[in-house]
Amino acid sequence: MTESKTAPSGRMTSLQRRVLVVAILASFVAFLDGAVINVALPAIERELGGGLPLQQWVVDAYLLSLGSFILIAGSLSDVFGRKRILYVGLIGFGITSLLCAFAPSGIFLIVARALQGVAGALLVPSSLAIIISTFSGAAQAKAIGRWTAWTGVAMIAGPVLGGVFVDTLSWRWVFAINVVPIAVTLVLMTTLKQPDKGTGGHVDILGAVLGSVGLAGTVYALIEQGVYGWGSPQVLIPLVLGLLCLAAFFFAETRVKRPMLPLGLFRVHNFWVGNIATALVYGALAFGPLMVTLFLQQVAGFGATQAGLVFIPSTVCMLLLSGLFGGLAGKYGPRLFMAVGPIVASLGFLWLLTMGDDANFWLHLLPGVLLFGVGLSMTVAPLTSAILGAIHPAQAGIGSAVNNAVSRIAGLITVAMAGLIIGQQLDRAGLDRALICTAGLMIVGGLVSAVGIRNHEPPAPPIQTTTD
Repeated sequence: MTESKTAPSGRMTSLQRRVLVVAILASFVAFLDGAVINVALPAIERELGGGLPLQQWVVDAYLLSLGSFILIAGSLSDVFGRKRILYVGLIGFGITSLLCAFAPSGIFLIVARALQGVAGALLVPSSLAIIISTFSGAAQAKAIGRWTAWTGVAMIAGPVLGGVFVDTLSWRWVFAINVVPIAVTLVLMTTLKQPDKGTGGHVDILGAVLGSVGLAGTVYALIEQGVYGWGSPQVLIPLVLGLLCLAAFFFAETRVKRPMLPLGLFRVHNFWVGNIATALVYGALAFGPLMVTLFLQQVAGFGATQAGLVFIPSTVCMLLLSGLFGGLAGKYGPRLFMAVGPIVASLGFLWLLTMGDDANFWLHLLPGVLLFGVGLSMTVAPLTSAILGAIHPAQAGIGSAVNNAVSRIAGLITVAMAGLIIGQQLDRAGLDRALICTAGLMIVGGLVSAVGIRNHEPPAPPIQTTTD
């Protein structure tokens, strides 16, 4: 897909507007399904059983396959073309969403969620890559800001939609509704007529297998240790196997001709610093709101819709401010926003420590949620722009995939560690520990950005991904 210049007036061309809408919609469903599930978990557990381990696996099965396959999805996007991979991902996501909606048991739902994550992995890198290849300069930063705003809205507004469906219909509608935005996106994609040829080449199958098995074994051990204990063979064997596969994965990526994770990308300064910040911020983002949502339903007596509505102010902040901060980062550089934003968001989680078992929305929840929303709005678009703006546009697919893999895997690990932080039953003391951990991750993410990010770093030349 070739670059399309912005109109002389500075406004987007018709093609750019369509590309941006397609990119937003394609990513929206993937991010939405990662967040919408939070408020549905108690209802799923009541119908299918399984307790906290089932709830963790319904979340982590999706994050695990998404994080495991998103790197190879980025390679596929670059090799075969962004539009082609988007088509496959959208159709696959629609089919697997319906499998989740009609799941007869907890095990079936977990497997369907894992398959849904594979399809979701195809959506995010390709959608960001078509933005990178269609926009340039400050217009690119602003477009990424708008993309970030809407995908951020999906992550925060997901619990609202999920709560409405759970309270008025069934948790199964949380998945079934996905077919609507998918159908709209497929229709819009038929209007994108420009060429979309990939670079060609081979796909790193060995890396995909080693990375997937490594993550699966490690995450399984983190989740199940609360049930069996660290010394149990059911935990120890998957943990050792997972760690060995992860070590083999990184070794293999230095040897294969076209690695799914080109380690040379991490020689680009803003890329590696930005991904460290991503891991910290998105690990917090996956963990903190999930724990608050579960606490409000299971302890504070909120309904699913009420719990989902709590984060609406954050959604409004993302809609109103993300494009603004994305544009400012493009003009002045991302470092200030990436440094201050996570710290502001951390203050929101620390404010929630004032909440008791009978949480008052106006006094305890609203101030914290607003701080969180403003901080997140300041952070996400500049973070994405800093990372993707540091690499060559020809590698936008794999660069986007690496960054999204880092964010998903970070969320996967923090959710998997929930049992270690809160115990097997979420109570007031467990929530306090979760909020402090979330705020701590955010603060460290801001400090990493303050020290490490460079303003206006030019894109690096293409990173060589082949060996002799």
